[in-house]
Amino acid sequence: MKFATEYLWFNTENKRDYINITETVEDVVKKSGVREGMVLVSAMHITAAVYVNDAESGLIEDIDEWLEQVAPFNINYRHHRTGETNGDAHLKSLLIHHEVIVPITEGKLDLGPWQQVYYAEFDGQRKKRAIIKVMGE
Repeated sequence: MKFATEYLWFNTENKRDYINITETVEDVVKKSGVREGMVLVSAMHITAAVYVNDAESGLIEDIDEWLEQVAPFNINYRHHRTGETNGDAHLKSLLIHHEVIVPITEGKLDLGPWQQVYYAEFDGQRKKRAIIKVMGE
């Protein structure tokens, strides 16, 4: 069994941002030499997420609006009593989740026709990272 690990670093200009990382994940899989297996992609911060969906700008805007409706910024979150102001970012991360596992078949990501891998940032403008862990034969 082969394993490969790489870290991606982000420092977004915006508080919330959605970054297509599919090509980077593909590159890590290719470098690993794994032909059959899986790749884990995980945000390593509790105010970020990783998801798989369509790379269509209208959909990304819809996702962002939906998240803001379900988990809006609210200065009255109990979390803010600690001095933080990012309670909504924690909730948004829970809604999207922090990781995905994508199959690898014949050395390539085995995604559906429109699927792409995204890093979602909900409390940006500071340095954060994600891990890519490739496993297989």
